[in-house]
Amino acid sequence: MTGTEADEVYQAVVAIADESLVHLREILSRMSYEQANTVPALPGANSPYAIVTHCVGMTDYWGGSLIAGLRIPRDRDAEFDAHGDPQQLCDEVERLRRRLPEWVKIALTEGVRDRTATGTNRSDAQTASPTWMLVHIVRELSQHLGQLEITRDLLSADDH
Repeated sequence: MTGTEADEVYQAVVAIADESLVHLREILSRMSYEQANTVPALPGANSPYAIVTHCVGMTDYWGGSLIAGLRIPRDRDAEFDAHGDPQQLCDEVERLRRRLPEWVKIALTEGVRDRTATGTNRSDAQTASPTWMLVHIVRELSQHLGQLEITRDLLSADDH
């Protein structure tokens, strides 16, 4: 990858991931504690708080632990049962917004620092390329943003 190509990948990943993080935070910040911690009446649904907690855990794992080698503890299963103060979780999203550009740069300049980090059920974490990991982060954030939007809409409909 040339310097220009790496620059373009950096700009794209940071911009798209940041857009998703901003929207995740905005949606969650408008919710009360009760709304953020309510699970819609659908099989396999998650609360808004759990969805955003999963996004934080996923990004910390792929970006922070694997790519940057920071060994950020993760309990993936617990993310889906998480509940708490939505404003504190918004602060965690802001932390990610500040850290992610550094992690993207590491991926594109150094590669993956720690392939032994634990915290996923994917077997390809040990072999995936740094670019694959970045695209995975973007995809997961986008996917779960859509899930959060639908969950918010379902909960709003239930309130009316």
